Amino acid sequence: MEITQGKIHIEIEKAKEGKQSAFNFLLNTFWNEVYGFQLKRTQNEYEAEDITIQTFSKAFDKLDTYKKEYKFNTWLIAISKNIHVDMLRKRASSIRSQMTVKDDEGVYKVPDENPTPEDALIKKQNLAQLLQYIKMLKPHYQEMINLRYFQEMSYKEMEESLNEPMNNVKVKLLRARRLLADIIQKAEG
Repeated sequence: MEITQGKIHIEIEKAKEGKQSAFNFLLNTFWNEVYGFQLKRTQNEYEAEDITIQTFSKAFDKLDTYKKEYKFNTWLIAISKNIHVDMLRKRASSIRSQMTVKDDEGVYKVPDENPTPEDALIKKQNLAQLLQYIKMLKPHYQEMINLRYFQEMSYKEMEESLNEPMNNVKVKLLRARRLLADIIQKAEG
Protein backbone atom coordinates (compact mmCIF):
# COMPACT_ATOMS: atom_id res chain seq x y z
CA MET A 1 0.00 0.00 0.00
CA GLU A 2 1.37 3.36 -1.02
CA ILE A 3 1.57 5.93 1.71
CA THR A 4 0.38 9.28 0.38
CA GLN A 5 0.97 12.76 1.77
CA GLY A 6 -2.75 12.84 2.53
CA LYS A 7 -2.51 9.67 4.66
CA ILE A 8 0.54 11.11 6.45
CA HIS A 9 -1.30 14.36 7.23
CA ILE A 10 -4.32 12.41 8.55
CA GLU A 11 -2.04 10.41 10.85
CA ILE A 12 -0.28 13.59 12.02
CA GLU A 13 -3.66 15.07 12.96
CA LYS A 14 -4.55 11.87 14.84
CA ALA A 15 -1.19 12.03 16.64
CA LYS A 16 -1.92 15.62 17.66
CA GLU A 17 -5.08 14.25 19.27
CA GLY A 18 -2.96 11.70 21.15
CA LYS A 19 -3.87 8.56 19.19
CA GLN A 20 -1.32 5.80 19.92
CA SER A 21 -1.80 4.15 16.53
CA ALA A 22 -0.84 7.40 14.77
CA PHE A 23 2.44 7.66 16.71
CA ASN A 24 3.16 4.01 15.80
CA PHE A 25 2.38 4.72 12.14
CA LEU A 26 4.68 7.76 11.99
CA LEU A 27 7.50 6.00 13.81
CA ASN A 28 7.27 2.86 11.67
CA THR A 29 6.89 4.80 8.41
CA PHE A 30 9.83 7.16 8.88
CA TRP A 31 12.22 5.31 11.23
CA ASN A 32 14.35 3.72 8.51
CA GLU A 33 14.71 6.98 6.59
CA VAL A 34 15.86 9.01 9.60
CA TYR A 35 18.04 6.19 10.94
CA GLY A 36 19.64 5.61 7.52
CA PHE A 37 20.31 9.32 7.15
CA GLN A 38 22.05 9.45 10.53
CA LEU A 39 23.95 6.22 9.94
CA LYS A 40 25.51 7.79 6.83
CA ARG A 41 26.39 10.93 8.79
CA THR A 42 27.73 9.31 11.95
CA GLN A 43 29.05 5.97 10.65
CA ASN A 44 28.05 4.63 14.07
CA GLU A 45 24.96 2.46 14.67
CA TYR A 46 24.60 3.42 18.33
CA GLU A 47 24.83 7.18 17.66
CA ALA A 48 22.51 6.93 14.65
CA GLU A 49 19.93 5.08 16.72
CA ASP A 50 20.26 7.49 19.64
CA ILE A 51 19.85 10.53 17.38
CA THR A 52 16.88 8.89 15.65
CA ILE A 53 15.19 8.25 19.01
CA GLN A 54 15.80 11.85 20.02
CA THR A 55 14.48 13.03 16.64
CA PHE A 56 11.15 11.26 17.09
CA SER A 57 10.99 12.30 20.73
CA LYS A 58 11.40 15.96 19.80
CA ALA A 59 9.12 15.67 16.75
CA PHE A 60 6.30 14.11 18.78
CA ASP A 61 6.74 16.76 21.45
CA LYS A 62 6.66 19.60 18.89
CA LEU A 63 4.13 18.08 16.47
CA ASP A 64 1.89 21.13 16.74
CA THR A 65 4.66 23.23 15.10
CA TYR A 66 4.75 21.08 11.95
CA LYS A 67 3.55 22.94 8.85
CA LYS A 68 1.72 20.96 6.16
CA GLU A 69 3.43 22.78 3.29
CA TYR A 70 6.61 20.81 4.09
CA LYS A 71 7.01 17.07 3.70
CA PHE A 72 6.98 15.37 7.08
CA ASN A 73 10.16 13.41 6.34
CA THR A 74 11.96 16.65 5.43
CA TRP A 75 10.88 18.13 8.76
CA LEU A 76 12.12 15.02 10.60
CA ILE A 77 15.48 15.12 8.78
CA ALA A 78 15.87 18.82 9.70
CA ILE A 79 15.25 17.98 13.37
CA SER A 80 17.68 15.08 13.08
CA LYS A 81 20.38 17.30 11.54
CA ASN A 82 19.96 19.88 14.29
CA ILE A 83 20.22 17.25 17.01
CA HIS A 84 23.39 15.87 15.42
CA VAL A 85 24.95 19.34 15.03
CA ASP A 86 24.10 20.17 18.65
CA MET A 87 25.65 16.89 19.73
CA LEU A 88 28.85 17.62 17.81
CA ARG A 89 29.05 21.13 19.26
CA LYS A 90 28.62 19.86 22.79
CA ARG A 91 31.19 17.17 22.23
CA ALA A 92 33.63 19.71 20.79
CA SER A 93 33.16 22.05 23.70
CA SER A 94 33.53 19.14 26.16
CA ILE A 95 30.45 20.20 28.11
CA ARG A 96 28.99 16.70 27.81
CA SER A 97 29.69 13.69 25.65
CA GLN A 98 26.06 12.73 25.13
CA MET A 99 23.14 14.94 24.36
CA THR A 100 19.70 14.52 25.84
CA VAL A 101 16.58 16.42 25.00
CA LYS A 102 16.27 19.11 27.68
CA ASP A 103 12.80 20.35 26.86
CA ASP A 104 10.78 18.18 29.22
CA GLU A 105 8.14 20.85 29.72
CA GLY A 106 4.78 19.81 28.41
CA VAL A 107 5.87 16.30 27.46
CA TYR A 108 3.59 15.23 24.65
CA LYS A 109 1.08 12.78 26.04
CA VAL A 110 1.19 9.45 24.25
CA PRO A 111 -1.70 7.53 25.77
CA ASP A 112 -1.19 3.83 26.35
CA GLU A 113 -4.77 2.81 26.98
CA ASN A 114 -5.42 0.12 24.36
CA PRO A 115 -3.10 -2.73 23.44
CA THR A 116 -1.43 -2.21 20.10
CA PRO A 117 -1.16 -5.06 17.57
CA GLU A 118 2.42 -5.46 18.78
CA ASP A 119 1.21 -5.76 22.40
CA ALA A 120 -1.34 -8.41 21.45
CA LEU A 121 1.27 -10.42 19.53
CA ILE A 122 3.77 -10.16 22.40
CA LYS A 123 1.21 -11.24 25.02
CA LYS A 124 0.07 -14.34 23.15
CA GLN A 125 3.57 -15.87 23.14
CA ASN A 126 4.44 -18.47 25.74
CA LEU A 127 6.98 -17.13 28.22
CA ALA A 128 9.94 -19.34 27.29
CA GLN A 129 9.56 -18.57 23.59
CA LEU A 130 9.00 -14.89 24.28
CA LEU A 131 12.21 -14.70 26.32
CA GLN A 132 14.13 -16.23 23.41
CA TYR A 133 12.70 -13.60 21.08
CA ILE A 134 13.50 -10.80 23.52
CA LYS A 135 17.12 -11.98 23.68
CA MET A 136 17.34 -11.33 19.92
CA LEU A 137 16.85 -7.58 20.56
CA LYS A 138 19.68 -5.17 21.30
CA PRO A 139 20.32 -4.89 25.06
CA HIS A 140 18.72 -1.45 25.49
CA TYR A 141 15.54 -2.68 23.79
CA GLN A 142 15.56 -5.81 25.98
CA GLU A 143 15.69 -3.49 28.97
CA MET A 144 12.70 -1.47 27.73
CA ILE A 145 10.59 -4.63 27.29
CA ASN A 146 11.72 -5.96 30.66
CA LEU A 147 10.88 -2.75 32.54
CA ARG A 148 7.48 -2.31 30.90
CA TYR A 149 6.16 -5.87 30.67
CA PHE A 150 7.97 -7.89 33.33
CA GLN A 151 8.53 -5.24 36.00
CA GLU A 152 5.29 -3.50 34.94
CA MET A 153 6.77 -0.03 35.38
CA SER A 154 4.85 3.06 34.34
CA TYR A 155 6.41 5.51 31.88
CA LYS A 156 7.22 7.77 34.83
CA GLU A 157 8.97 4.96 36.71
CA MET A 158 10.90 4.02 33.57
CA GLU A 159 11.92 7.66 33.08
CA GLU A 160 13.31 7.77 36.61
CA SER A 161 14.94 4.33 36.44
CA LEU A 162 16.66 5.04 33.12
CA ASN A 163 17.35 8.71 33.91
CA GLU A 164 16.06 9.66 30.45
CA PRO A 165 13.47 12.16 29.26
CA MET A 166 9.91 10.84 29.05
CA ASN A 167 9.69 11.18 25.27
CA ASN A 168 12.89 9.15 24.79
CA VAL A 169 11.40 6.40 26.96
CA LYS A 170 8.19 6.40 24.93
CA VAL A 171 9.95 6.32 21.56
CA LYS A 172 12.37 3.58 22.66
CA LEU A 173 9.48 1.47 23.95
CA LEU A 174 7.52 1.96 20.71
CA ARG A 175 10.59 0.89 18.75
CA ALA A 176 11.31 -2.09 21.03
CA ARG A 177 7.74 -3.36 20.67
CA ARG A 178 7.86 -2.98 16.88
CA LEU A 179 11.18 -4.85 16.61
CA LEU A 180 9.96 -7.62 18.92
CA ALA A 181 6.71 -7.97 16.96
CA ASP A 182 8.75 -8.21 13.74
CA ILE A 183 10.93 -10.97 15.24
CA ILE A 184 7.85 -12.90 16.37
CA GLN A 185 6.14 -12.56 13.00
CA LYS A 186 9.25 -13.74 11.10
CA ALA A 187 9.69 -16.70 13.44
CA GLU A 188 6.08 -17.78 13.09
CA GLY A 189 6.22 -17.11 9.38
